[in-house]
Amino acid sequence: MRIDGRKSDDLRPMKFIPNYLHNPTGSVLVECGKTRVICSVTIVNEVPPWMRAQKIKRGWLTAEYQLLPTSTHDRVKRERKGIGGRTQEIQRLIGRSLRAACDLSKIEGKTIYIDCDVIDADGGTRCASISGAMVALRIAIANLLSQNKITESPIIANIAAVSVGMLDNIPLLDLCYAEDSNADVDMNIIMSNNNEFIEVQGTAEGKNFTRTQMNDILDLAEKGIEDIILQQNKCLSDLNI
Repeated sequence: MRIDGRKSDDLRPMKFIPNYLHNPTGSVLVECGKTRVICSVTIVNEVPPWMRAQKIKRGWLTAEYQLLPTSTHDRVKRERKGIGGRTQEIQRLIGRSLRAACDLSKIEGKTIYIDCDVIDADGGTRCASISGAMVALRIAIANLLSQNKITESPIIANIAAVSVGMLDNIPLLDLCYAEDSNADVDMNIIMSNNNEFIEVQGTAEGKNFTRTQMNDILDLAEKGIEDIILQQNKCLSDLNI
């Protein structure tokens, strides 16, 4: 039995609250246990200078991620003088993951901005950000289609992410902070609804792990991501998307 009473293959209670913000093209508040992230999508009619210089005929998608100061037990300082290494690594992961869900040639001349703001952090913030951003992106694209601002959806796959790990030689799904901070193995897995891997981040934090243990972890992640995608689709179905 785990700290919060879950079985090893249980996700934390998860909820997607759509249209959480008024101004973005799409937004969602994702709750994953005690972790909560506001994910928003803004789409503008421009592309980065490097794309214009190279005359690349497609759109772009980029992401920003931030922990709010009071999202953790000890206040996090705002990153006023440039983002830190952890923040940069996470937002690059979010951007790569969401680009894998899109055919950007279908939004030529446009940039999709993904903003993920963590308001409560209890582990798995990058994974919650990716899963929530996918929902917000699908809402945003549906809005553009209904407004005739685009003629075709660039979304080619639904994606989700989950954390997995090993603690006392037991593979665990969807680690909370207390589990994550003590885990012997820590992984973040991003997959599509076609059961294809987009990214696997993993490391031995406390002790090395075997190929068999890695297979067990990946199987657990696949099960969890299937469940998350079902919840994403339920949220969007309620919006007739």
